[in-house]
Amino acid sequence: MRRHSVTLVLVLLLAAAPAVAAPEGELTWAVHISLAPTWFDPAETPSVITPFMMLYALHDALVKPMPGHPLAPSLAESWSLSKDGLAYEFVLRKGVKFHNGDPVSAEDVKFSLERYKGGAAATFKARVAGVDVVDPQRVRIRLKQPWPDFMTFYGSPATGAGWIVPKKYVEKVGDDGFKRHPVGAGPYRFVSFQPGVELVLEANESYWRKTPSVKRLIFRSVPDDTTRLAMLKRGEADIAYSLRGPLGEEVRRTPGLTLKAAIPTFTEWLVFVEQWDPKSPWADRRVRLAANLAIDRKALNDSEYLGFARVSSSIIPHEFQFYWPAPPYPHDGKRAKALLAEAGYPNGFDAGDLSTDAVYAATGEAVINDFRAVGIRARLRPLERAAFYKADQEKSFKKLVRPGSAAGGNAATRIEAFVVTGGIRAYGGYPDIDGLFREQAVEVDPKKREALLHRIQQLMHERVMFAPILEPAFLSGVGARVEESGIGLISGIPFSLPYEELRLKPRRP
Repeated sequence: MRRHSVTLVLVLLLAAAPAVAAPEGELTWAVHISLAPTWFDPAETPSVITPFMMLYALHDALVKPMPGHPLAPSLAESWSLSKDGLAYEFVLRKGVKFHNGDPVSAEDVKFSLERYKGGAAATFKARVAGVDVVDPQRVRIRLKQPWPDFMTFYGSPATGAGWIVPKKYVEKVGDDGFKRHPVGAGPYRFVSFQPGVELVLEANESYWRKTPSVKRLIFRSVPDDTTRLAMLKRGEADIAYSLRGPLGEEVRRTPGLTLKAAIPTFTEWLVFVEQWDPKSPWADRRVRLAANLAIDRKALNDSEYLGFARVSSSIIPHEFQFYWPAPPYPHDGKRAKALLAEAGYPNGFDAGDLSTDAVYAATGEAVINDFRAVGIRARLRPLERAAFYKADQEKSFKKLVRPGSAAGGNAATRIEAFVVTGGIRAYGGYPDIDGLFREQAVEVDPKKREALLHRIQQLMHERVMFAPILEPAFLSGVGARVEESGIGLISGIPFSLPYEELRLKPRRP
């Protein structure tokens, strides 16, 4: 009788529980870049935000930013730090499986970190003593010395080191096979990919957090911005990324369309690659300062970003922890010309190529026009994004480069990638800055760390290492079928994330 009563209670409870609606419909994006297989593998994540457009769909991390929570428990339901600051222990969420049915285990966590070779990989190798599998649900990461920024590097989009891949599957198919058919533990599973054309994903109905509402996601590479807008207006795309300037204005004017302005932790700047070459004009601080004074940042913000961006004087986003507010550079063409004359270039000089991600060619063109007005003559060299990042990581560019980054983190993570000698995208460095960076990396007192990181940023500014441009807004168009686009749900990230929160409007009868 007791067994039958328990069974009856369970039946009644199940009958009373609300049914989870099965995913249905599809959402299509017109994406501003050519999708590349390198974005599918967390191990190759550079110090930029782009791969997270794919990682949040296909994969999952131990800890990651989510709506209202910069370090949300994900594959790890909890974690703790030892009293001596030398070990982090993570307890994995039970019952989570990869798309191929393999359970997510501590072995996968160990494998993923040891396999990682993306942004800050050298930093992890220098500071992680080892990874121990305590049991199938617990993993311990041991440090060589206390590292105050470990969770910033591991649990935010500063790197992809905390995103977990299935060890057995990767070992079976190899790195290239994994890129051709990625398997993860995320809310969507891989269906098909046409390089440079289209990626198709389908809902993972057993995703641990919640069942996605939308059955199928389609990402179409559409590098031409006018074509993206046309697709949005015709209903061929539900969301079109990166519609700036007049195209953004047209979205605002078009009935049924909505312009979404996300404000990511994004900065863009110029690198004077030859500042360490004594034979180059760029070795002269006065020339680098003249270049900064030549740029009309407000005009660029108004024309490209409809005033939503923020004029910048640093490569560090102003919202980052340990940010130092560098004095702004005024737009002063007269002073720029005087500085060039003082440096021995009264008639200006030929500056060669300004290399840029093609998505931001308009920004590069505006900077070149401002340079030309004071006598600095440069040529624009736009490249497709994956090719640009590859060349930038290989340090193969000369003269001028316009990088940008919307990767998460804090001032230290951005400096590690772009400023310190040997950084994944640093073209040179200065010994005193390198020394200060090493000192702050092991400093556990937040006030002392802040002072060290502020000093680094002061030196960057005094030496005019870069020409900061803007903290850009990310302007996207959203079509009439979309109820929740996801844009802006996660602070500091510009894309439609997290994908399991996206919703289409109910169909009208």
